[in-house]
Amino acid sequence: MNLQKAEFVRSATKASDFPRDHLPQVAFAGRSNVGKSSVINRLLNRKNFARVGAAPGKTTHINYFLIDSAFYLVDLPGYGYAKVSRAEKERWGRLMEEWFHDTTLMTLGLMIVDARHKPTADDCTMAEFFKTSGRPFAVVANKLDKLRKSDIEPNLIRIRETLGLDSSVKLIPFSAEKGDGKQDLLNLILEHAGVGE
Repeated sequence: MNLQKAEFVRSATKASDFPRDHLPQVAFAGRSNVGKSSVINRLLNRKNFARVGAAPGKTTHINYFLIDSAFYLVDLPGYGYAKVSRAEKERWGRLMEEWFHDTTLMTLGLMIVDARHKPTADDCTMAEFFKTSGRPFAVVANKLDKLRKSDIEPNLIRIRETLGLDSSVKLIPFSAEKGDGKQDLLNLILEHAGVGE
């Protein structure tokens, strides 16, 4: 199954903006320059559905997209980018905390990391958000196409170790550029969103 119909619903800036209509919510998080929008665009087969910012850190709200009227794709604010004010970072932090604190919201969490690099301290913090939520989550190692074949396995091991992922957490190698890993990720989303193939 491909995701056919995707529509932007709203940008949430505070807890009262979060949709609470009991539809599944699949959340995407990642550092500002990790290619999160590109991963979303690849999944939806769209060129620029989720805005790919020329400057990282463009997603400052929690953006909701309704997919096939069946579930929400939730685009969480990019983190770890230096060129935003402390006040803005704190506002993002509060918004994220409110979102994660409400355990009725997230059905599945997806954390995007860069397959080429060791996860940062910010990535580790984000992984803790997901772990303590008690909800299922997976890690997507994007930019796979930029790695030599021989580097893929060691890098995936390093990501798993750095983030402290136990064996129950899926780590999906992915290339938004080439489409590698797309079907695995799609299957995981559909399974958790309760959408049939």
